[in-house]
Amino acid sequence: MNAAHRKIEEILMLADVRIDGDRPWDMQVHDDRLYQRILVKGTLGLGEAYMDGWWDCDSVDQFITNVMRADLRKRIAPHSLFWPMLQARLINLQSIGRAFQVGEAHYDLGNDLFDRMLDKRMAYSCAYWKDAGNLDAAQEAKLDLVCRKIGLQPGQRVLDIGCGWGSFAGFAAERYGAEVFGVTVSKEQGKWVEERYVGLPVRALVQDYRELEGEFDHVVSIGMFEHVGRKNYHEFMQVARRCLKPGGLFLLHTIGRLKTRNAAEPWSNKYIFPNAQIPSMMDISRAVEDVFVIEDLHNFSAYYDTTLMAWHENFELHWPEIANRYDERFYRMWRYFLLTNAGAFRSRRLQLWQLVFSPEGVSGGYQRVS
Repeated sequence: MNAAHRKIEEILMLADVRIDGDRPWDMQVHDDRLYQRILVKGTLGLGEAYMDGWWDCDSVDQFITNVMRADLRKRIAPHSLFWPMLQARLINLQSIGRAFQVGEAHYDLGNDLFDRMLDKRMAYSCAYWKDAGNLDAAQEAKLDLVCRKIGLQPGQRVLDIGCGWGSFAGFAAERYGAEVFGVTVSKEQGKWVEERYVGLPVRALVQDYRELEGEFDHVVSIGMFEHVGRKNYHEFMQVARRCLKPGGLFLLHTIGRLKTRNAAEPWSNKYIFPNAQIPSMMDISRAVEDVFVIEDLHNFSAYYDTTLMAWHENFELHWPEIANRYDERFYRMWRYFLLTNAGAFRSRRLQLWQLVFSPEGVSGGYQRVS
């Protein structure tokens, strides 16, 4: 056993993880170069080594849950975050000129992949499992929850910032008789929405949110704020306020982190969501100063674990149908993405928040909906 092996073994013991152990969350090592790779590159090295087949685990999600609960990041290559943090501090990684990179790298991967992984409405954000027994029902429950929280009425116009494949837009038009205008940075998503919802008062344009104009009864943004970036949070809120009628409500649905930090997670930033940045509650509260009144905060982050595991089940079930379009490394990358995020939410180190804002405060107070 070399020094790197011994070091990693000692660190993992703090998370109750054994190397080549017999429990589902124990790491099975296939290449001894793994230990040095992790010590040098941290979480980036860990993820890349999984993609390369250097290690496996029967329950990657529980492995990550244990690792995150033990806060092992500080013990493994803490210097690996230095450059990402410096880069985020010096450069606006989410500027208008860079805004479409995540659409090209992630959301335009192929509708065949997402169509098989997601629910029937193609909702790509945390579902609401309170009274739901399957993914389709849980996603519709989330969409209905959003409509009820903003008090959506027939004939009202809603702006959907980051509309994805139009799950909210289609639901709000079909069930509530609303007119929905969405924007996305993904050409594939924009095309999907325009083709799927022909005949409904639904539009989707491929453009940056900073270019938005017009006035709407309500504004929603579901699972897009993670791509805005700390340097742009305040401007994002100003855009939402500019587009919102005085008596309207703005609902923000976003992943959140417990601690404010500039740097993105290195592996996810490189392979999944370029330039993404998870906000803290302090980031959000600062961004809305002198812009909005915070009417309501709802945390249902435990449901993201359930959602991700449902996506993973669909992905594994339907992988043979699309395997000819992707290679084995992509399969391991996507599997790692879904399971590590499930573990992160299970550890409660990642959160899922829905916030409701009003321009001047709801007269008599906002009535919580759940």
